Amino acid sequence: MLNKFLMEDHVRSALIEDIGYGDITTENLADENDKLKGFLNTREDGVLCGVEVFKTVYKMLSCDIKIDFHFKDGDIIKKGDCLADLKGPAKELLMGERLSLNYIQRMSGIATETKKYQDAIFPYHAKIVDTRKTTPNFRMFEKYAVKTGGGALHRFNLSDCAMIKDNHIRLAGSITNAVEKLRKNISHAHKIEVECDTLEQVKEAVKCKADIIMLDNMGVSDMKQAVELINNAAIVEASGNVKLSTVNEIASTGVDIISSSAIVAKAPALDIALDM
Repeated sequence: MLNKFLMEDHVRSALIEDIGYGDITTENLADENDKLKGFLNTREDGVLCGVEVFKTVYKMLSCDIKIDFHFKDGDIIKKGDCLADLKGPAKELLMGERLSLNYIQRMSGIATETKKYQDAIFPYHAKIVDTRKTTPNFRMFEKYAVKTGGGALHRFNLSDCAMIKDNHIRLAGSITNAVEKLRKNISHAHKIEVECDTLEQVKEAVKCKADIIMLDNMGVSDMKQAVELINNAAIVEASGNVKLSTVNEIASTGVDIISSSAIVAKAPALDIALDM
C-alpha cells in the first residue's frame, strides 16, 4: 500500500523542507569521518508503524547508514523496547533524526489509536474505518497506519466512490434524483453511498438501491431501526460523533462499518526517541 515511488517523492520533499540550504549546526560540528551509533527506543506502549519510511529517510541521506529493526509494522511494542539499532556517518544520522521520527511517531500513533477502537467493538462484526479528514499530502501514510492498526479503509479520494451527502441532496433535489443521475453517468465499477440523517431518508435510499447507506449522527435507537429497515439490502455505515467510549454500543446495533475521523485526526504521536 505504501507505493515506493510516491513514498520516496514525499520523503525527498520533506528532506528539502527540513534541511533547506544545509544543517548549519551539524555540518559545522561533524567531521566527514565522525561515526555514531543510534538506538531507536519507545517510551510508551503501542503499535509500530512506519519502518520502511524511517529507513527511506536515511537511505536518501547516505548509503553508509545501517539500520537493523527488531520489530516490524503491526507489532505490539512495549515501553522500553529497543526497536532498532543504527550506525553510520554522524552528519547524516543527526540530519535525518527529526524527520525519520516525525514519520514513525505519527504513523505509530495512528496505528495505536486504530487498534484501541477496533478492540473496543469486540465481540461485534463491525469494522473501524477512516475518513477523508486527513493531513493534506500525508493521506497515504495515514491510511497505511490505519490498516496496520487493524482497521479497514474508506475511499482513498473523491474518485473512488460516489458519496451523496446532504449538500449533494440539496443540489439534486432528493436522494432519488441524485442516485438516478449518478447511475446514468458513473462507471458500473463504482459504488454509490448515501448519507442519511433520518429514517425517512434511509427508506428512500433503500428504495433507490444504494450500495452503502451511512447513518449520520443517529442515536443508537434509530440506528437499530435503520439496520432492520435496510435488512441486508446495503452495507450499513455509522458515522458522526464516534468516540472510544461509545463505539461498542454503536457496533451493537448491527452496522457493518463504523467510520471515525478520530483514529487519525485525534491520534497522538507515539513517544519514540532516537538516542545516539
